[in-house]
Amino acid sequence: MATDQLQRFLFDGTAVRGEIAQLEATYQDVLANNDYPEPIQRLLGELLAACALLTATVKLDGTLSIEVRGSGALSLLMAESNPGNHERAQQLRAIARFDEAAWAELSGHSLAELFGEGRVVITLDPKEGRRYQGVVPLEGASLAACVETYFNQSEQLPTRLWLAADEANAAGLLLQKLPREVAAEDTDAWDRINHLADTLTEHELTVLNSKDVLFRLFHEENTRLFDPAPLIFSCTCSRERFGAALHQLGAEELRSVLEEQGQIETQCHFCNTEYVFSPADVEALIDNPDAEPPTVH
Repeated sequence: MATDQLQRFLFDGTAVRGEIAQLEATYQDVLANNDYPEPIQRLLGELLAACALLTATVKLDGTLSIEVRGSGALSLLMAESNPGNHERAQQLRAIARFDEAAWAELSGHSLAELFGEGRVVITLDPKEGRRYQGVVPLEGASLAACVETYFNQSEQLPTRLWLAADEANAAGLLLQKLPREVAAEDTDAWDRINHLADTLTEHELTVLNSKDVLFRLFHEENTRLFDPAPLIFSCTCSRERFGAALHQLGAEELRSVLEEQGQIETQCHFCNTEYVFSPADVEALIDNPDAEPPTVH
């Protein structure tokens, strides 16, 4: 499989477009930062692929995130993306939170068994402008079904997703019916193309490269491919961002932690980078949160 790329395509003479996301190194970088049970690894892979696909469908200069939150042994899955352009790759990262004791007592690994009551939260956070958030219940049998519900309720665009992940690769296929009229449009295209896509197996999606997937499914369709776009693992954490977050705790709380621990240690959940703030660093944050801490650790 060609790795870590997003392949856009459309079907000429129809109002149907699509994307294929394929991840290997990005997926493995996410898994390397934490020790997750295999079912969680696969769900993270699916969520990474879904995040890449959704980011490709929106025009956003900012951050897109998908969170699956629940009350069960698995309390959080989160994938986050910064969109790419012709100069840079789309940047992805993901984490999970689970209770090891509760996990050991699970009898099954369906979404309902893992999360209990849950919801899917999709957030678009632009650098400028208003933040948008859509919430749908975690009621589908798969992550793909839950994200489809979001599209159908929030975007009002007929959208289908197929997601898969194994121990090595993660991938996803998205089809979307666009709200436009096409001259001599093939009115049966949406149903026919979806029927063909439903024959795709998870093994094929994770093993075949994007061109082989498209040929396997749509060799009788007039499919147009665009240049693939790269996908990479990248974390946006920084010492300055953690310092700004600490400042929000307030001077009294920060000094209390210093009194107990002698310094403040923080860690990025996405990439495991550690940031240590000495008493002098903390006082600088209290006095001037926009100033760079005086020491680097």
